[in-house]
Amino acid sequence: MTRHTVALSSALSAYLFDIAVAEHPAQRELREFTAGHRLAKMQISPDQGQFMGWLARLIGARRYLEIGVFTGYSALTVALAMPEDGQVVACDVSEAFTAIAREYWAKAGVADRIDLRLQPALNTLRELLDDGQAGRFDLAFIDADKPSYRDYYEACLELVRPGGVIAIDNIFLSGRVVEPKPEDPPGVHLVHAFNASLKADPRVHMCVLPIGDGLTLCTRR
Repeated sequence: MTRHTVALSSALSAYLFDIAVAEHPAQRELREFTAGHRLAKMQISPDQGQFMGWLARLIGARRYLEIGVFTGYSALTVALAMPEDGQVVACDVSEAFTAIAREYWAKAGVADRIDLRLQPALNTLRELLDDGQAGRFDLAFIDADKPSYRDYYEACLELVRPGGVIAIDNIFLSGRVVEPKPEDPPGVHLVHAFNASLKADPRVHMCVLPIGDGLTLCTRR
């Protein structure tokens, strides 16, 4: 028995990509385009994208809520995994980043499934709740500003149906959450505390996957 996940060498990472990742041409083009962006590290890895699409199909997701879009790879991936009548509500504040997203969503033929809300995500989440959307989403993905993770999570717990899934990205913060230093940004300390709280949260069943920069999955009880 081992307590450790196998570390991925460059060769093993390439092998994983070869055997595990199947992309729509628009996904591949968007991923390769974003790789040259100065903030490319904000994009989820292709194997994580493969997992997100698989998860959406597994739970039969028809309504997906995304907090943090960047150039649109994750929203595109889940939109492609859902049926034609699937709906995505995507939250971001950047017109520049999401202009790229819109281009590739259109290329993939899923632009009409994605409702992009360009304003602070908490505003959109409150609007959805005020509009009677509580319990109407099957899957939510939190991948935006780290200091707001707790607020996003609490709103998603209301918006996702019982049995639905909340996925939370970047919970490792490149390892900085293990022993936060006093000089670390507040977000590191907040994510450290947030991570610690989820294991005992009676409202969810949770697990953590060492994929990408760490991915927590919470199923609403």
